[in-house]
Amino acid sequence: MMSWTGPQVHDKTMSGPAIDVTAQQTMPLTPTQRAAWDRDGYLVLTAFKPAAEVAAACARAAEIVDAFVPDAGSSRFSTRDRGLVADAALLASADQVHCFFEEEALDDAGRLRVPKAQSVNKIGHALHERDPIFDAFSHGPALAALAAEVGLTQPQVWQSQLIFKQPQIGGEVGWHQDASFFVTDPITVTTFWFALEDATLDNGCLWVQPGGHRGPLRERYVCEQGRLRMQALSDAPWPDTATALALPVPAGTLVLFHGLLPHYSAANRSPRSRLAYTLHVTDGRATYAATNWLQRTPALPVRGL
Repeated sequence: MMSWTGPQVHDKTMSGPAIDVTAQQTMPLTPTQRAAWDRDGYLVLTAFKPAAEVAAACARAAEIVDAFVPDAGSSRFSTRDRGLVADAALLASADQVHCFFEEEALDDAGRLRVPKAQSVNKIGHALHERDPIFDAFSHGPALAALAAEVGLTQPQVWQSQLIFKQPQIGGEVGWHQDASFFVTDPITVTTFWFALEDATLDNGCLWVQPGGHRGPLRERYVCEQGRLRMQALSDAPWPDTATALALPVPAGTLVLFHGLLPHYSAANRSPRSRLAYTLHVTDGRATYAATNWLQRTPALPVRGL
């Protein structure tokens, strides 16, 4: 059974880095961790992935980018301006492995402003199905047991992404809730966010609103007849960095968070990238919305951990 260092306790009354208060442990979650999950809506599990597995994932990410041949159908990705991402390009990536450019990687004529290796915003959305390295990274008894610990009785992995946060041009990811993109009844989506490189305040680490998962779903990303749009559901305000909490973490860390937890990451203007890998998992007992943008066919059915 894989082991990890216990969750970091992020005390907003303190300055400086988070404090790791538990020793190396194995399954199951401790009572302290269970209480933190229920109270805060997230857990930080350091050293969840061993260095060799992280290194293999990073190397494979570089290989995919190296093999990527941009063409007229290549698309940018931006949460600031979702219109930059063509609906068809996003939908086509649902069961494939596609690269998306950083918003600032291209000039007005569509030419690369930076080397190709530094141009990709993310790769998605079926790495866990299509690529053997990420298939192995995304499955196994430790992940399955952790999913069960947080209530995912029948886990289903819908999406995987490599998120690069490239040096100098890594785009901001605005405040959002992952449940907007994976609507189930009841809401069950849970995010597994793996740091493949150190995530710092300088290079765009995650920010979260502890306890924010007890608030409403603010918006829903809807697909209707091949067109994508964001539908407003609530006027509840988003948090900001004055009231939220930064989560700087070392490579190998798993940040696990509830689909309703508001989270954000700033633009990366530093000289260091912040590579991360994410899985979005729902419970098969819940009804998965037919209007969700990501759907599966019998040719590639959704499967568990």
